Amino acid sequence: MIATNKGPMRRRFLQMAAGVAAVRWVPGAAKRLSSPEPVFAQSTLTPDAALAELMAGNKRFADGKMTAHGHDLAILRQSTGKKQEPFAAVLSCADSRVPVELIFDQSIGHIFVTRIGGNVITPEIVASLEYGATVLGTKALLVVGHADCGAVKATIQGEEVPGQISALFPHIQPAVDQAGDGVEAATKANARIQAALLRESSTVISALVKEGKLKVAAAYYDIVSGSVSLL
Repeated sequence: MIATNKGPMRRRFLQMAAGVAAVRWVPGAAKRLSSPEPVFAQSTLTPDAALAELMAGNKRFADGKMTAHGHDLAILRQSTGKKQEPFAAVLSCADSRVPVELIFDQSIGHIFVTRIGGNVITPEIVASLEYGATVLGTKALLVVGHADCGAVKATIQGEEVPGQISALFPHIQPAVDQAGDGVEAATKANARIQAALLRESSTVISALVKEGKLKVAAAYYDIVSGSVSLL
């Protein structure tokens, strides 16, 4: 029986694999594959206006004058039930002290958020941000480092750590080499380096930046004052 079923099972596997390969979209494949078509209406904000709105929202947060909590969440949930139209994307650290929507005073469906320790670029992060830019129409992409970043401190210390935590270190080491062993300086350098990598290594994002359809910037979040500063 096993021999009888092996042929059909193999053919089905190959058909499935071929289907996945046909739709797979990876960084650097822009010349081989056409970009996916946007599926929803996009934000009418310009890239500069989208970045300005993020910074204005952070000022409201830092000043204790937030407005997002006053939004009608029932209406927001209803309107985002089958679609999303974020005006900006943010790459931040996974640190629990960096609640992205809160520090930018935004609500459901406003920001496309990717998070990873040390706010570093990986193929999966790039793929997610490319999707946000090309399909969802985000107009600004902000890479946010933050004060007292554990990933940056661990990279500077260079000590043995458990599990796979050290997988983050090679991504952050160039910033330490550039800025030295000061945590704040290295964190800011890392945010700038990761933003530059997004602009330069992703053919999708770099093309949108050149066309003036997307703005990529780096920033630093002070977890005590609550303020975000552009770098």
